[in-house]
Amino acid sequence: MTHRLLLVHAHPDDETIGTGITMAKYADQGVHVALVTCTLGEEGEVVVDDLSHLEATGGPELGHHRAQELADAMAALGVADFRQLGGPGRFRDSGMVGTEPNLRPDSFWQSDLLIAATELVSVIREVQPQVVVTYDDFGGYGHPDHIQAHRVTHYAVALAQSSSFRADLGPAWTVSKVYWTAMPRSIMRASILALREQDSSSPFAQMDPDDIPFACDDALITTMVSGPEYLPVKMAAMRAHATQISVDGGLFALADGVGAQAFSNEYFRLAQGSLGPDRDDLGLETDLFSGIAP
Repeated sequence: MTHRLLLVHAHPDDETIGTGITMAKYADQGVHVALVTCTLGEEGEVVVDDLSHLEATGGPELGHHRAQELADAMAALGVADFRQLGGPGRFRDSGMVGTEPNLRPDSFWQSDLLIAATELVSVIREVQPQVVVTYDDFGGYGHPDHIQAHRVTHYAVALAQSSSFRADLGPAWTVSKVYWTAMPRSIMRASILALREQDSSSPFAQMDPDDIPFACDDALITTMVSGPEYLPVKMAAMRAHATQISVDGGLFALADGVGAQAFSNEYFRLAQGSLGPDRDDLGLETDLFSGIAP
């Protein structure tokens, strides 16, 4: 294994929704794919009635269940190296701003940045990834844990390359590229308009296609990883996250066309490093490792 990819996500299921194709594709190609999940998602909203008793009540039940869902999803994607930042339960799901869980001292949002980043430095120096993937500074859609994952990742990448920082955690390592996950505004707009023709009652269909806070301007997109052949395993991984994802409606109703494009292609913004020479007809980089020698 000459190429190594590290992904840092906030909760179980985030990895599959945003980067499931990418993870499955590179794992299948023999790349060492490593996933760090920052929390167990204890504050997630359960979408299945049969599992509603797991809804967060201050206890660990939902977190433990989601940890198993994550393991099942990783088995579907073919990823063997997945771990919790600092160990299971080290940092708790923070919930949204203004809620009681967000104020808990053990929440990820309230965690000391250096302490959390040091945990990730240990992983970076162990895995020695050339490429790291996380969220943008808005965390994709503003969730505190996503924003904190962004901050922790960038701080850890900087610390990991300093030979004078915590030599006990292993030799210094410099990451070549850092990417942020992204969803092009054009794809989101086309998906909403297509869904309106099939199911106008869907909450997603009722969104304003020109005012989507988590959509990214197309001009900012630098990279697209395409893998329609891996869509079945991505869908299997989504089904594994049964407490969080229902694949019976919404965007999942768009089984082909723009729906397949939305789920089979994953988009990124290069945040650190240089774009490689592998480009498609639109000038988008097609390989996260493009320009990186083995």
